[in-house]
Amino acid sequence: MTTRPEIETPEERDELASEYVLGTLSAQLRQEVEQRLVVEPQLQAAVDAWERRLLGLTDLAKPQAPSPHLWRRIERSLNDLSRAPAPVASWWNLLPLWRGLAGAGLAASLLLGALLLTQATVKPTYLVVLVAPQDNAPGWVIQASNPREIQLIPLGIVEVPADKALEFWTKGDGWQGPVSLGLVKPGQTLSVPLNKLPPLQPNQLFELTLEGANGSPIGKPTGPIQFIGRAVKVI
Repeated sequence: MTTRPEIETPEERDELASEYVLGTLSAQLRQEVEQRLVVEPQLQAAVDAWERRLLGLTDLAKPQAPSPHLWRRIERSLNDLSRAPAPVASWWNLLPLWRGLAGAGLAASLLLGALLLTQATVKPTYLVVLVAPQDNAPGWVIQASNPREIQLIPLGIVEVPADKALEFWTKGDGWQGPVSLGLVKPGQTLSVPLNKLPPLQPNQLFELTLEGANGSPIGKPTGPIQFIGRAVKVI
């Protein structure tokens, strides 16, 4: 049976638990973790904490009815899993199921956003996945380790016409209207202070709109929404 390494810090254990929950471990390392989970309550607690932390991300995806073809793939995945013995059962472990649901746009939002969580030195307290309104494809992630500053992180390069710019907006419940957080360059990570705004709150709206090269001339969004999402508290 695999045993815990002689020297493993709480941070290393937490990182291992996060990668296990996300399904990014190799098959061999994943099996070793599953063996450890049976006898190590601290590792099991870390896995449970990551599952609870990421559960709120499901609110970022709109419900969609799977096609008959997708249901058949889900059934095959579940049947395969039921035939394979597993020391610890968890709905986060159903990787074939997640891959099937990726076609509906759900797993993509979960995994892309959550992977950024594991890369952060300081775990964020809020997370937003900004998706394209046309197809729910994730394009940006917003994370905040404190309620006074956020980071806007691109998941790819967005094409913007030469005479246009992306403008970043936010709006909390009860606000009179959206507030501009400035212009955003495609593919560039941006740190935005929120010291002049109320603290972040769950369900706070964020969006990127396509505006003129100098931004909206009236202080309100005028162009089409390119990406949109709402804040979820993850810690």
